Amino acid sequence: MPPVLTFHVEGMACSGCVERVEKAIRGMPSVTDAKVDLAAKRAVVTFAGTPDAKAVIAAIVAAGYEAAPEPA
Repeated sequence: MPPVLTFHVEGMACSGCVERVEKAIRGMPSVTDAKVDLAAKRAVVTFAGTPDAKAVIAAIVAAGYEAAPEPA
């Protein structure tokens, strides 16, 4: 089973925000999938290899939002 991490994302207000966050995360080389839920303020990220939570947070912040890992 591939590694999956969940992140809390703040600052999203619409479906366009969800698309921007998903695009930012999916552009990372080790990510195979990203699903962002606007209502839950959550991003679920699936990795092909070793998960890099700091890199995902950096990508979300670069897209203009705040992010933090959620407890497992």
